[in-house]
Amino acid sequence: MSPAPTGLRAFGAVWFVYFAGIALFNPYAPLWFKELGFSTLLIGAVASLQSWTRVVAPYGWGWWADHGGGRVRLIRLAAAIALAAAAGFLVARGEWAVAACTAALFLANGAIVPLSEAALAARLSAGGGFDASRYGRVRVWGSIGFVVSVVAAGALLQRQGIALFPLLLCALYALLLGVALRLPGGGADAAPTTAPPPVLPVLRRPAVAWFFASVALTVLAHTALYAFFSLLLDARGYPKSAVGALWAVSVLVEIVFFWFQGQALGRFDAYRWLQWAGLASALRFALTAVAGASTALLVLAQLLHALTFAAHHAASIVLVSRHFPGALRTRGQALYSVLGYGVPGVIGGLAGGWVAEHHGLSTVFWLAAVAGLGGAAAAAKASKCDVEVT
Repeated sequence: MSPAPTGLRAFGAVWFVYFAGIALFNPYAPLWFKELGFSTLLIGAVASLQSWTRVVAPYGWGWWADHGGGRVRLIRLAAAIALAAAAGFLVARGEWAVAACTAALFLANGAIVPLSEAALAARLSAGGGFDASRYGRVRVWGSIGFVVSVVAAGALLQRQGIALFPLLLCALYALLLGVALRLPGGGADAAPTTAPPPVLPVLRRPAVAWFFASVALTVLAHTALYAFFSLLLDARGYPKSAVGALWAVSVLVEIVFFWFQGQALGRFDAYRWLQWAGLASALRFALTAVAGASTALLVLAQLLHALTFAAHHAASIVLVSRHFPGALRTRGQALYSVLGYGVPGVIGGLAGGWVAEHHGLSTVFWLAAVAGLGGAAAAAKASKCDVEVT
């Protein structure tokens, strides 16, 4: 194995703090919105702003980086903007003010993941092939940050009250800016000196189109988790500490997969992992829908997160690096965020809010199970197209 690239610890720190912030926002922001008096439909709409920003922000930041902005410099700029937006939650209480702060926060957040993924992938591909094992050992720190944050915040908010949420959010984004300033620049992270190649011809390849369709459908299933799982648990009478614990269960198995993903991804093709992730998503969200007050079924459903998210994400990064090499990498990673997370998140947040209002939260999870099956079918089609080309 080649020597480890420099700066991996700094990237691990960024992942840790960034996902600690996500672990605070995704499970507990809906509960804070509820405390402010927002309806379930309005909560779904505000939560979907995170996905609306992913429709434009990642590709915009990625285009800027590929056309001279520099990945690490833009990560630092985005972290500073995110901190300013998080500070807005300290004073925002009306629906429009909260929505504006949420949109600003995730417009800035839209840079962190794709630019960090691209900068890290560039360092881990310097020897030729993508080093999936080292990627997992860095990416796992995001999962660790998530589980530490979701458990600690659940306990703290249960004791001190949900009104503490904005202060915690602001503190985490201040820390994110601090660790972003420690990222190494130059080398593979530097801006290109020649005009980057066009990305549209790659998107037109059937294997790539079906790959993105698979990602979009599986992530669409997961919008039920991100926007409505905490509300479902709250409606079933679970305290905030239990909400945090159930989120933590999923991330613990995610950590295990990321740590050993080098061995796992080497055994089977990435498309096969996407198919299994879609099927596991269908099972996971069906179990969540029927669980009722059964904590055992909810825990079992959360354990499937190792496949539905961790394996899915790791396989997707491998395929993005395969289809979008070199100067295409940043925009390929941005398209993964836009097409895989942005558009499905908007549809899932708005449609899920309407379904929850008219048919109940359990129905949202039944529909998520159907989307998971669609993701598995699209992954099978992508694999077939890729084999036909090669």
